[in-house]
Amino acid sequence: MYRQVTPVLGILVFWASLLSFAQETGSDMKPLQRGDVTIDNPLAQKLPADVILVRGAVPGSTDSATPVPEAGSISGNIYTNKYFGISYALPPGFTQKYFGPPPSDSGYYVLTQLEPRPEFEAAAAGSVLVSAQDLFFGLVPAESPLALIEFRRSKLGPDFKIERQPVEVKLGNHSFIRFDYMSPVAGLHWYTLATQVRCHAVQFQFTSRDSQLLESMVQQLAKTSLLDNASSDGAKAPVCIKNYAAGSNLLHKVDPVFAARKFNRIPARLIIDKYGKVKHIHVLSAFPDQIKAINEALLQWEFKPYKVNGEPVEVETGIVFGEQPAEPKSQTNTARVSD
Repeated sequence: MYRQVTPVLGILVFWASLLSFAQETGSDMKPLQRGDVTIDNPLAQKLPADVILVRGAVPGSTDSATPVPEAGSISGNIYTNKYFGISYALPPGFTQKYFGPPPSDSGYYVLTQLEPRPEFEAAAAGSVLVSAQDLFFGLVPAESPLALIEFRRSKLGPDFKIERQPVEVKLGNHSFIRFDYMSPVAGLHWYTLATQVRCHAVQFQFTSRDSQLLESMVQQLAKTSLLDNASSDGAKAPVCIKNYAAGSNLLHKVDPVFAARKFNRIPARLIIDKYGKVKHIHVLSAFPDQIKAINEALLQWEFKPYKVNGEPVEVETGIVFGEQPAEPKSQTNTARVSD
């Protein structure tokens, strides 16, 4: 009998002491923010707002003037991205509610994600996801938007129904690979259109239960500026060449020296000027000390100038740094060109 009563008495004593503490602290104590089922904890300390307590892998570049893929913005209901030359008018009633995460170490970007404003939600439920996959660093063995879409189609489960097989379509001055599928159980449709810009697969994915709404958003892409091999100010973008930072193209190389082994994959894009010097470095995902080491090393690299019709031009290419845990110690601080 004593063993059965003791736990109950312990619980009562705990709650009595907690209530006594709350009364002694005074009535001016503000309650903590609640979830669905919570108990205010008077001993809890509020975390500082807008502070990253543990800094992880982040992107970084050698200057802020050269556009990078993740630097798009929305102004006046128009999404603009200078790196891809995108000027995309948001569908009527849609807005960006959340900012996307930083680029992944496989070169995937969430450029913008759009949702209906609350007053439009009932009439136009759906979403728009604009993303980009760097074709230098992707984990899927695909070197084109068509190959990526075909891979997605091959992975659809039996609960999905294909409404349109991957096919090339022309919208305005741009060619896209279009792929439509839906879920009969959920009643949702997904319309995906993908195109290639600067060796990236830029994808517009529209999701809704309203197929007419989706079709209208697809047709709106005909008015979207999305230019390959040209920047938004009319100047030509660098020629995009995979694996240019290898073989006889590389004349002088300095390996980055990392202070610690963190075993993370570090993809980086670099722009090489007409004279073979590294002009700009964009590290997609790394720790700040790794970014510093990579920038210091790559700025010393020298390349054979690349020529088009006998004239030297700028080149954009990619390289992957870092180790995997299984690699032998003798390969520490080495770089490998992206596959």
